[in-house]
Amino acid sequence: MQTLPATVQDLYPSLAQVQPPVAQLPQALQPMEVPAGAVLFNENAACQGFPLVLEGEVKVSRHSADGRSLELYRVVPGELCLASSASLFRTQPLSASGVTTKPTRLVVIGPDVFQKWLETPAFRNEVLGLFAERMADLTSLIDAVAFHKLDGRLAGALLGHGSDIHTTHQALADELGTVREMVTRLLRRFEREGWVSLGREHIHIANGAALRELASSLTR
Repeated sequence: MQTLPATVQDLYPSLAQVQPPVAQLPQALQPMEVPAGAVLFNENAACQGFPLVLEGEVKVSRHSADGRSLELYRVVPGELCLASSASLFRTQPLSASGVTTKPTRLVVIGPDVFQKWLETPAFRNEVLGLFAERMADLTSLIDAVAFHKLDGRLAGALLGHGSDIHTTHQALADELGTVREMVTRLLRRFEREGWVSLGREHIHIANGAALRELASSLTR
């Protein structure tokens, strides 16, 4: 029997006990070789398989109707693709697109095999762990995008009212044209930084200089 290259076993140790074994899959014995710039999957399309990257790199992004794109993460050898696993996990269209950034060698596992592999605890735990890790990454990305400049606008809204402000998070959200949850999250960040202290319908300014510095970044 032809054996799987040792590099695959080293890169994906959780596949050691999956059924059917990786070494018995024809596509695993003859990995795909794709050039840089190759589109592996498209947003809103059905997922055709689960990629295992052996060499190279895949950039996963979302695209807007006006042509803009936002990079979510990259998949390198030994890592799993969140968009593909989420799509196959729930049998839903892909939420992002994947393009190689350099010449890439990979194995694409069919959806039916992926579902069978999930019955193996080691592989299932790795996939679930991926969700947790990528969620943390995406949360940071959302913070950077959604809160861009909003933190400075909030800092500006807090200034000029003295050291103690009697207001609600909802009132601040209305003033800034956003939602209460975003204001609350930013205020808690300010509190962790030691810039404010929060109470019920009360905000104490502890470091006005830091807030002014943040607010002034809007004009830079």
